[in-house]
Amino acid sequence: MTEISNETRFLHAIEMGLGAWQWGDRMMWQYGSTHTDDDIRKAFEVSLQEGIRFIDTAEVYGSGRSERMLGEFLKQTDQPVLVATKYFPWRLFKSAIPNALKHSLERLNLESVDLYQIHWPSPLMSVDNMMEGMVVCVEKGWTRTVGVSNFNSTQMMTAYSALARHNIPLASNQVHYSLLHRNVEKEGLLARCKELGVRLIAYSPLEMGLLSGKYSAENPPAGARGAQYASMLKKIPPLLKLMTTIGQDHGGKSNAQVALNWTLCKGTLPIPGAKNESQALQNAGALGWRLTDEEVAQLDEMSDEVLKP
Repeated sequence: MTEISNETRFLHAIEMGLGAWQWGDRMMWQYGSTHTDDDIRKAFEVSLQEGIRFIDTAEVYGSGRSERMLGEFLKQTDQPVLVATKYFPWRLFKSAIPNALKHSLERLNLESVDLYQIHWPSPLMSVDNMMEGMVVCVEKGWTRTVGVSNFNSTQMMTAYSALARHNIPLASNQVHYSLLHRNVEKEGLLARCKELGVRLIAYSPLEMGLLSGKYSAENPPAGARGAQYASMLKKIPPLLKLMTTIGQDHGGKSNAQVALNWTLCKGTLPIPGAKNESQALQNAGALGWRLTDEEVAQLDEMSDEVLKP
C-alpha cells in the first residue's frame, strides 16, 4: 500500500460519516413530505453527539439547499465538523470548477472545505482538465484535499497521476457500495484504492433503506425508489433474515447496523444518510463493535446468491 500522505491522513482516521443527499431533495427523498427542516436539524445534532463529524454534501443536492442547510447548522454548533462537497460536471471549462466551489463555499458559509470532489466523470471535460481545475482550488486554499466520485479504476488512475504532477494526493473515491451493490469490490476498485492510499467512501451503504428491512415487495419505498428496486425487493428476504440473526448475536443490532458494519469491515468509509433523529441514532449504532470474519464471509455468500442474475 502506498504511504498515506499527511494531507489525507484525516480521512483514513474517520470511521463513518453522514450523507446529506436527503437534505432538500424532493424527487428521490420526498423532502417536505417525509421529513422537515427540523427533522434534518435533529439528525445533524444527534450525529455530532454520537461522534460523527464528517458530512458529505454536493452542489446538486436539493439544488443547493443541502449546502445551505448545512451552512446554517454549522453556524449553530461549536463542535468541529469536517465538510465535503462535490462539483457536478455539466460545465465545459476547467475554470468552472473553482468558480463552482466558490459558490458552494458561499452557501456553506465557509472559507474552505476539507474535501472537494468531482461528482461524476464527464464526456464534456477530460479527467486531466478536471484535475487542473481542482489544483486551482487547492492553490487558492479553498479545499484541503481533492477527491473523485463514481470513477472507475482507469479514470481514478488518470486523476491520481494528474494530481501527482502537482504533488497533490488523490484523497478519495466516493462510490456506490453495499451488500446489494458490490461492483467496486468485484472489479478490483476497492483493492486498488487500498494500494494507492485512496480512501474509498461508500455511498448508499444501506441501499436507500432496503437493507434496513423496513421495505418489502408488498411495502416498497415511496417515489422513484419503489420502481428502481421492485425486482430486488423480491430477492432480498433471505439476506435480511441472515442479517437479523447476526444482529441478534451481537446484542440486538439492527439490520441497518449490520449492513453498515459490513462496509466498515471491508475497510471503507460509509456515509449513510439520515433525515431524522432516529435514523442518525441507528447509524451511530454501527460503531464500536465488529462482525467476525466468519459473519462477513456468510454475508458475502448470501449477497452473492441474491445478486445472481
